[in-house]
Amino acid sequence: MAFFAIMGVVTLAAAAVQLLAIGFVDYPAAMRWGMAAALLLFGTDHLVKPARYLPMMPNVVPYPREIVLFTGLCEIAGAIGLLIPLLRWAAGLALAVYFVCVFPANIKNALQGQQIDGLPEARWYYWARLPFQPLAIWWALFSAGVTAWPLSHVAA
Repeated sequence: MAFFAIMGVVTLAAAAVQLLAIGFVDYPAAMRWGMAAALLLFGTDHLVKPARYLPMMPNVVPYPREIVLFTGLCEIAGAIGLLIPLLRWAAGLALAVYFVCVFPANIKNALQGQQIDGLPEARWYYWARLPFQPLAIWWALFSAGVTAWPLSHVAA
């Protein structure tokens, strides 16, 4: 949930800066900054503290530590890609696929009630995270200009 909190706070800050500086809000741009900030923070955390993420890994995943490190690199690459206009569309698609691929780890946590360093022990927390995964997928696609829904236009 911290990922979404950071994403939301940075998005609101970016929107406020836009409103003050140019008089209107480019929502996809503000959302790109929010998602990029959260991805950079958590991607770096994957690289610095991979042991924190190991209990989340489904047992069928081979080389779990290496996968955790790889997912950290994916998050950092996705964040950078969102901020580079030439890479933005591809980054949005790749991040949507990424969020689908990491969903089984979230399901495992909800079903097994894993104790993860830095996360609440309450089982409800892991169940509450599950509905946010489609939001992450949509956010990546919308902020990258892959989809304009629910708005009729997208300023890339």
